[in-house]
Amino acid sequence: QVQLVESGGGSVQPGGSLRLACEQSRGTFLYYSIAWFRQAPGKGREGIAAITSSGQTFYADSVKGRFTLSQDYAKKTLYLQMNSLKPDDSATYYCAFRPNVASLNLQESVFTYWGQGTQVTVSS
Repeated sequence: QVQLVESGGGSVQPGGSLRLACEQSRGTFLYYSIAWFRQAPGKGREGIAAITSSGQTFYADSVKGRFTLSQDYAKKTLYLQMNSLKPDDSATYYCAFRPNVASLNLQESVFTYWGQGTQVTVSS
């Protein structure tokens, strides 16, 4: 069983920064994939970034160059550093975990475990 808890959301002005964290309560997996998704009101869920157990990363075009993933393997925590935030980045951000597969696939259906989400609001 894997439990995910997101934190770090909040309100920020355009151009500002936030760092989200996804703390994982889980056993040790040799291979895994973790991703961040976001969902704005009235829109579908969008996969924005993924990382594998070996540290490979993928970013959607909408966040490339502004968002950065990093992992603290000892703490089993994934971070999403978000810079140059825009109003369009406002959404609920979700962390998702896929055990036993190291893949940068961002399809929602392949992820087994999901967190409850953390809200990000970018507004002046």
